[in-house]
Amino acid sequence: MSRLSDSGFEEELQISPVKAWHECDYEESCFIIQRHNELQFLAQNCLAHQPQARSKLVSWLIAVHRQLKLSFESCCLAVNIMDRFLITTSVAADCFQLLGVTSLLIATKQVEVYSPRITQLLSLCCNSFSREQLCNLECLVLLRLNFRLAAPTLAFFLDYFTSRLTGYQSGGAIDEMVSAPDTEAELSLADYTFNKYMPSVIVQCAVKLAKDLLKEYPPLTCENQVLFQQCTDDLKLLVSLNQDAVQDLIRL
Repeated sequence: MSRLSDSGFEEELQISPVKAWHECDYEESCFIIQRHNELQFLAQNCLAHQPQARSKLVSWLIAVHRQLKLSFESCCLAVNIMDRFLITTSVAADCFQLLGVTSLLIATKQVEVYSPRITQLLSLCCNSFSREQLCNLECLVLLRLNFRLAAPTLAFFLDYFTSRLTGYQSGGAIDEMVSAPDTEAELSLADYTFNKYMPSVIVQCAVKLAKDLLKEYPPLTCENQVLFQQCTDDLKLLVSLNQDAVQDLIRL
């Protein structure tokens, strides 16, 4: 059995990849692969002693990705890259912002057609860092992660599950149904509490919370029901504490 590990996207599947491609459509095949790889890219306990610093940085990155009109996939992948690097390397608090924009640059090179210019990213940091510092850190991040960048993200599973929703029903209700999980997922990205959950679990829980907007909705399953319920409860608390932010995000 082969292991194509350069990108981290293809790992040893429990089922034959050939069988997956033949029996599933493209979207379903990608879903199978990403679900299989989730645990390997989960960044737990990356910053147990500085969760507030991480929350502030991720909230800033979310704002930056909107300002630069980048995809949510780029933002999610940047956070995953940053978190996994923090597992391997201690970073001083005054270098957190540099790590954030460096991770975003790496992520956009994987996702976007055009990446932001380095000068543009540095200007967002008030030019507190040099081009050389950013490029050196980029090399270090890539080496520490062994160039494994194709992590399963919240954005991927949001696209997958919301595409299933749109196949069930259409109209104003479904529009709200789709936007609500997006909002909950974005909030969870900046909350360190959710680092212990796999992205697919967070998204399924977000869809579960939004299900009352529809009379019919696709069945959602999770292997660990205790973890699923715990994540759902954490999302409920997160949403209740951020009602104003939730309404603002839904209106965007």
